[in-house]
Amino acid sequence: MHFNIPDLNLFIHVAEASSLTSGARRANLSTAAASMRIKSLEGQLETRLFYRDSQGVELTPAGHDLLIHARAIMRQVDYIRDEFSQYAEGQSGHLRIFANTTAVSDFMPDVLARFLVERPGVTIDLQERMTHEIIRGVLDGSSDLGVIAGPLKDAKKLQVIPFSVDRLVLVTPHDHELARQTTITFRESLGHPHIGLHETSTLFQFLKSQAHDAGLELQMRIQVYGFESACRMVSRGVGISILPRSIAHRYAAFMDIHTVELADDWAERERSLIVRELDALPKCGKALIEQFQSLAGESGN
Repeated sequence: MHFNIPDLNLFIHVAEASSLTSGARRANLSTAAASMRIKSLEGQLETRLFYRDSQGVELTPAGHDLLIHARAIMRQVDYIRDEFSQYAEGQSGHLRIFANTTAVSDFMPDVLARFLVERPGVTIDLQERMTHEIIRGVLDGSSDLGVIAGPLKDAKKLQVIPFSVDRLVLVTPHDHELARQTTITFRESLGHPHIGLHETSTLFQFLKSQAHDAGLELQMRIQVYGFESACRMVSRGVGISILPRSIAHRYAAFMDIHTVELADDWAERERSLIVRELDALPKCGKALIEQFQSLAGESGN
């Protein structure tokens, strides 16, 4: 089999657009030319890659498998281009990163700011995703790097690089009855109304799962977008919240909030970077991983 790089690129465009016409447009081809190329690719592989109907196209199981490989091949092509362009143009490249809510809102802006200032030729596509989406994105090649917190159940096909630790704590108003305790379990806090992050945040979904495992319900009085909003609600006496300790301590410096340690084992969460293959990352990707590790060491997290 002799794979044509432009044909693989066209295949990816069509698969992601679920449309032959839209995919052809992205590849700067006519629909007829794109159709011929896709049929030729199917002929080489001796299998159908798309189901076609009046609404567009849909990947077959074989098409899903090829999409994973095609993305990996195209990323390798990009990595090669990036590696060699650095000799002529200096540090350059593009990285796509999927990260959880805490990472995107808390420590990643500092990490990425220093990294990007030092490398004017690098661009980054940072997306907030759920943990299972982060893992799937790294596995299928749609993300170069993932940032997660907590244990990773199935890491057989991934390389996991721990870089810091943080704890979840209970955040209360200073005059709240729970503020008098030094430690508390998550179960004990469930008798009080909580302030949580938005429905699609990784932290909210994690806490919802822990409540479900305890056979209880997480009473949500309000859900907000952002840690600062949650702390402001707590400081006004609206309710209590479970937040990363690093974030709670930051806002406690100028808000009327108090933190109580959670006694649950899962409250301590290891932050990790995940990649499919570290050696396959471009130089800028490896440099970013080093940046994460060095900044985490400086902050003591």
